[in-house]
Amino acid sequence: MKKTIYHGSDKIIEKPLLGFGKVRNDYGLGFYCTEELGMAKEWGVSKDANGYANIYEIETSGLTVINLNSPQYTILHWLSVLLENRIFDVSSALAQEAKEYLLKNFTVPYKDFDLITGYRADDSYFSFAQDFINGTISVRQLANAMKLGKLGNQFVLKSQKAFDALKFKGYEVAEYSEWFSKKDLRDKNARRQYFDVEKNKRQRGDLYIIQILDEEVKADDSRLR
Repeated sequence: MKKTIYHGSDKIIEKPLLGFGKVRNDYGLGFYCTEELGMAKEWGVSKDANGYANIYEIETSGLTVINLNSPQYTILHWLSVLLENRIFDVSSALAQEAKEYLLKNFTVPYKDFDLITGYRADDSYFSFAQDFINGTISVRQLANAMKLGKLGNQFVLKSQKAFDALKFKGYEVAEYSEWFSKKDLRDKNARRQYFDVEKNKRQRGDLYIIQILDEEVKADDSRLR
């Protein structure tokens, strides 16, 4: 099956290479793309400089794919991958215990796959995850918060086999005067919805990290679905 995917950048990348990029990205070292052209343009621009939406075609037949948003996984599986790769503030005893517990009980073998799809943790979304491990919001609120702002999923190439299946098809210029304001507005909308609605919307029966730790909740617990 062929897919068209896009990579936002400040440069044109005709031949992406395995082993380059930021180690501390959401899912570790890899080539991060999206299936949405507009999202790639947002990712590619800065406040005062144009960017590019690099366009690729990838043949996914024969590639192994893990979808962290599929029903077999919970939001805590996604969070465990984030905890392994991103730098969280775990200065409190609760946050440190939460990190250790989630990494022990909700790990997924994402490194064994050629491709990963799942949420992208932009600044606002990363702060939602931080609030969860600090005990401020529940599992339900975290899952709902990840849908705010309609950030969509990212599509990440992790293996040489995946890179070999990728073909460069061209690029589109992203004008910062248009796309940076859209990116900024998306982030602000997500934060506003979070603080106005989700963060203060506790419900009876909500499951918080302190309960997960005390009750030693595992991935098959129905309250995580």
